[in-house]
Amino acid sequence: MNFIVKNTTFPNPLALLAPHSCRGCGRIGEPLCNCCKNYIILNHENYCPNCKNLNPTGKCPNCQNLPPIFVADQRSTLIGTLIHDYKYHSVRALSKSLAEILNHILPLIDGPVKIVPLPTINQHIHIRGFDHTYLIAKSLVKMRPNWQLENLLLRSNNSVQVGSDAKTRLTQAKNAYALNPKISLNQSATYLLLDDVWTTGASMQSAYQKLTQAGLSKIIITVLAVS
Repeated sequence: MNFIVKNTTFPNPLALLAPHSCRGCGRIGEPLCNCCKNYIILNHENYCPNCKNLNPTGKCPNCQNLPPIFVADQRSTLIGTLIHDYKYHSVRALSKSLAEILNHILPLIDGPVKIVPLPTINQHIHIRGFDHTYLIAKSLVKMRPNWQLENLLLRSNNSVQVGSDAKTRLTQAKNAYALNPKISLNQSATYLLLDDVWTTGASMQSAYQKLTQAGLSKIIITVLAVS
């Protein structure tokens, strides 16, 4: 993976004092300038978040139980800083920048595509004032004419996973999602599951299982960062 700026526990002081400065180079104007965004895109190498092997096609030969997965970068890079400021410092303008990065790393897909953001727990939406994955998905559909945003998944529990160990995360994620009964499934469409961070993969794999149990077979996954 290509590293630009190492992410730390504490945000860049300049980013807090000047909300419209680039999180990569500090240039005033946007939270992510075109130069830094293009650097991320041009130096992108896709890899499997499960076994960590490079995986240009998305479909990992070592992890046959998983669908094609497309990852922007590791969380320890600039991507992690962007996600942190976006979620915890309400830099909503980054939703478009993050969507643009995903737009460039995702392949062309024939036919209709339904973007399914993993729903954020109610507590976090209340604290932040917005659903971060939903806003990224909303920006992404504007960049692909045949793509639609579909809130197919609902939270069936609101357990907080931050700080939990892998075993606890797996238990919490097992029944975290339910299908939205108000939405009809389209067997001919490709369903794109979207989330910001893959930590243990428990949440995403739980969501994937819900879709496959419903009979859907054309599914791909994308995440911005892997811890």
